[in-house]
Amino acid sequence: MAYFKRIRDLREDNDLTQKSVADYLGTTTQYYGRYEQGQIEIPFERAIKLAEFYNVSLDYLAGRTDNKGGIFADDLQKNLKQCEEKLSRYTAELNKNMSFVSKYEKLSDASKLIILNLLDELIK
Repeated sequence: MAYFKRIRDLREDNDLTQKSVADYLGTTTQYYGRYEQGQIEIPFERAIKLAEFYNVSLDYLAGRTDNKGGIFADDLQKNLKQCEEKLSRYTAELNKNMSFVSKYEKLSDASKLIILNLLDELIK
């Protein structure tokens, strides 16, 4: 998506007029309208101001991502999902191990010694 459509959508989603955004940027309504129509490139400093104004990333403003937090936020979401999947697997494994430990703790000292000796032999 071209950035000019994105800045128009942001303005409309926030129920703002071109005049109010132009005033914020320190330009005229006509000049700002040309940004939204894609007739002129928006200067980088003004793009930064717009991103701050709408509380979105420059990547979002430029149409490089649909995540308002930006591409970095996309990566974070992917990493979070991977971490959640790993945590789920580790939790299941831990539950299995805790079941084994709780059973082991119920054994007599003599039985524990047999188990430990057996484990030593299996490891060899």
